[in-house]
Amino acid sequence: MLKRVLIANRGEIALRIIRACKELGIETVAVYSTADKESLHVAFADEAICIGPHTASDSYLNIKNIIAAAEVADVDGIHPGYGFLAENADFAKICEDCGFKFIGPKSEHIELMGNKAKAKETMKKYGVPVVPGSEGAVADPDEALKIAKEIGFPVIIKASAGGGGKGMRVAHNEMSFLTQFETAKNESEKAFGCGDVYIEKYIESPRHIEIQVFGDSKGNAVHFFERECSIQRRHQKLIEEAPSPFLTERMRYKMGEISVNAVKNLGYENAGTIEYIVDSSGNFYFMEMNTRIQVEHPVTEMITGVDLVKLQLLVASGYEIPYKQEDIKINGHAIECRINAEDPDNFMPSPGLINAYYAPGGFGVRVDSAAYQEYTVLPYYDSMIAKLIVHSESRKGAISKMKVALNEFIIEGVKTTIPLHLKIMDHYKFIEGDVSTDFLEKYFK
Repeated sequence: MLKRVLIANRGEIALRIIRACKELGIETVAVYSTADKESLHVAFADEAICIGPHTASDSYLNIKNIIAAAEVADVDGIHPGYGFLAENADFAKICEDCGFKFIGPKSEHIELMGNKAKAKETMKKYGVPVVPGSEGAVADPDEALKIAKEIGFPVIIKASAGGGGKGMRVAHNEMSFLTQFETAKNESEKAFGCGDVYIEKYIESPRHIEIQVFGDSKGNAVHFFERECSIQRRHQKLIEEAPSPFLTERMRYKMGEISVNAVKNLGYENAGTIEYIVDSSGNFYFMEMNTRIQVEHPVTEMITGVDLVKLQLLVASGYEIPYKQEDIKINGHAIECRINAEDPDNFMPSPGLINAYYAPGGFGVRVDSAAYQEYTVLPYYDSMIAKLIVHSESRKGAISKMKVALNEFIIEGVKTTIPLHLKIMDHYKFIEGDVSTDFLEKYFK
């Protein structure tokens, strides 16, 4: 078992990892920027080391300083959480080369899945359905237009190294294609330092459904069922639930089986998420693989009863996954709302001092947060204040419980997305489970 772990992150995910480590008897080392000196992850870790000023590039993204902190603290493992360096293959490789166990997949898998065009080719080889599109990146505009015509409009142009909706453009006809192609290339170059783009058939009003997978060093692999992540804004998830209200048992079995088969073929280790877009007929297509623990992992924990972060630590320590696929069952329904410090009308960030804070509680209610009264939401990092998760025997019960919890959640001093979540919970289409990635654009303009 790992004995001492450095958490290369901040906020609620750093706290989440600290708790899991302590349950397993693992000592923890927090790193922090000067702006995060009063943060809870600093207070609750066994040791804390400052790694730089408030800017992320000088602290939480500063590989040299993080590795130096790991050496000074004499840790044997590094957990990246999500965001920041979690999917940075170079960081994972440096951890490996310096003798620290990177608590996540191998650097080669992070690199492979970080390139969306290569990831698509790999998954296709392993029998995972993919959206019709170009064979890898396309550089020449004329060749790209030819491919787009063959696929049929509308098409979507995506950055090969993309994420968060950057370097992504939809072309509905031949006239707009070349303009959108150049825009996507330029955005990709600016955002990721790589102008490579590829082309796919655009699936209109799809669902976003992902499968939580896990592999270990012994060649075992399992899935923990799906999460419905269709309620989004600007390609960023707002609400996640498990199981999906759309999938039939047959679809669930097929998506899980195909995903686990891909994990086994890859020789993938630790937590991962295979994300799919699903059309109205139930056809599903590979979108990307996230090589880390997900923000929305609590909904999976709530319906399966499995602590996924503890499982990460066990697998990283060399243990086998202690479950067979048939051991993992779905129990009830869970919903997660991301409570962000944002104006709910336009999603503009709302940093500042929280002068009143009260988190909801009760049976089946969970709050993952690093906020507290008199805590300052900093403008330098992600705006998420908390993740509110509820669990009930049914989806209807989970929606009712979420409404009660949202109304009980008090955060004053900054604007939050709580009012928007309440509106969504009351919307008849959400109640029916009739959702898609353009839900907000359709009903909350």
